[in-house]
Amino acid sequence: MKQQPRIILSGGGTGGHIYPAISIANELKNRYPEASILFVGAKDRMEMQKVPQAGYEIEGLWISGIQRKLSLSNLLFPFKLLSSLWKSKKIIKNFNPDIVIGTGGFASGPLLKMANSAKIPTVLQEQNSFPGITNKWLAKDADKICVAYDDMERFFPKDKIIKTGNPVRQDLLEINSKRKGAISKYNLDPEKKTVLIIGGSLGARRINQLIEKELEFFAKKEVQILWQCGKLYYNEYKKYDANKDVQVHQFLDTMDIAYAAADAIVSRAGASSVSELCIVAKPTLFIPSPNVAEDHQTKNANAIVSQKGAKMLKESELDEKFQKTITQLLESEAMQIKLTHAIKKMALPNATKDIVNEIEQIISKEKVEN
Repeated sequence: MKQQPRIILSGGGTGGHIYPAISIANELKNRYPEASILFVGAKDRMEMQKVPQAGYEIEGLWISGIQRKLSLSNLLFPFKLLSSLWKSKKIIKNFNPDIVIGTGGFASGPLLKMANSAKIPTVLQEQNSFPGITNKWLAKDADKICVAYDDMERFFPKDKIIKTGNPVRQDLLEINSKRKGAISKYNLDPEKKTVLIIGGSLGARRINQLIEKELEFFAKKEVQILWQCGKLYYNEYKKYDANKDVQVHQFLDTMDIAYAAADAIVSRAGASSVSELCIVAKPTLFIPSPNVAEDHQTKNANAIVSQKGAKMLKESELDEKFQKTITQLLESEAMQIKLTHAIKKMALPNATKDIVNEIEQIISKEKVEN
């Protein structure tokens, strides 16, 4: 495919939908430097900042998800959907894409629906072991569905599924050589163990409460904490940054360096985080969020834990079991070796390239047929 393609990507609401889309766009730009790439997101969501920071244009739709309880947002939903369908139709007509790619999130729903109506090929990228409402809604008309887990034919047409894995930041593929630089960047003591805490791009209240409660325990163990508490909680927890062995960050924008510094990792089990941690292959404790649709974070974590690649604790188990579990991860060399070998086997480091290969094939086939 020598011609420079025109591509729209849509996904957002959380980093788990945004960063895969940006990774795909970067790989497309690598192959086709003159490609025209446009993002479509939801107004007032984090993609409206993160996508321009990555160097791409973005259009915003007036759309949001349906809340579980009665709210003004739910009453407005039909109007938001109609507005977003109308604007999506206009965007597609003006941009005239060769293909539209959805990575999940509210905005990709109306956009890909209008692309299907205009007979433009679409590709879905589903990060989770349990799909979101949007991708389930779009699956019937998609040309291909790129997934990260087995047994996804429970949710999607079997003939459309390609197991590629989730796109991850390419700078994670080799982090061992970055450890010395990471220790220096974060001004860590190389003689002490470091635990990296990541609760997702917005933060995780229960994990933050846990770390606050266990600071004295970590101090007794002489363990350093690299703590991404999230945008929503930074003002509440930044006071602990004064402690020489505790670093509180709103957001870690060089995750490869943060992973390189870590001896053990405590993390939510969002799909992108799980995929990254398989590649990073450090001793990991998953604490899944119970507040997500169909408890999909527990399912994501279980896919790794069932293969003995990580440990998992439910939020209800933290008070009783956290100290023992994190101590094992930091001090048991046999467990460290076992976990890191097992989780590494589950890594799919070529996911981004494999997804873009599928995109290329669909565009080439469409051009031949036309």
